[in-house]
Amino acid sequence: MTGKRIRVLVVDDHAVVREGYRRLLEKQPDIEVVAEAEDAGAAYLRFRETAPDVVIMDISMPGRGGIDAIRQIRQLDSEARILVFSMHATVSYAVQAIRAGARGYITKSSASDLMVEAVRNVFRNKLTLCAEISEALATSRLEDQASALDQLSPREFEVLRMIVDARSTEEIAVAFHLTPKTVANYHYAIKSKLGVSSDIDLVYFCMRHGMVTPLGAR
Repeated sequence: MTGKRIRVLVVDDHAVVREGYRRLLEKQPDIEVVAEAEDAGAAYLRFRETAPDVVIMDISMPGRGGIDAIRQIRQLDSEARILVFSMHATVSYAVQAIRAGARGYITKSSASDLMVEAVRNVFRNKLTLCAEISEALATSRLEDQASALDQLSPREFEVLRMIVDARSTEEIAVAFHLTPKTVANYHYAIKSKLGVSSDIDLVYFCMRHGMVTPLGAR
């Protein structure tokens, strides 16, 4: 095998679950588990010690829990790539995890190979949702706004495409030879035209209109 292996931190309060994740992931030639943690505090410490490429995070753990661990890790490293793997298939948990900074959310009822695919997607910094969560989000949070994208100029549409592809303001600015302030102005204008007030609502809108593809969807 050539190339960099994806270094993973596994966070779950059950040792047997962590061992199962380790065995699954380490069968892959491009993935290695570099550390494990059993709660939010240990997750923060292991993250500082090992600087993993991807964190697999449970939500229901003793103490502060996974959502707060996501928030704390993202405060330490704003580029941290975190995948939630949870028993909770409800919209509220997924929304809170994404707002805290997670780049992916899949449920423990998902097929095992979906976790492997999700780790690779989150490593590439792509928003990654299992079909179950994606459908629940679309059903509960979005209204039909089929013509709204037509309001965007070609430049605005391309900026939006890069935003939902997880490109940073600086990356977009370089791509279009713009200043970061101009990109920020585009970002604001796009949200205004689509009638959304936050980035998470922008994600919901793009999911509904096919600009974010649910993981496992064909």
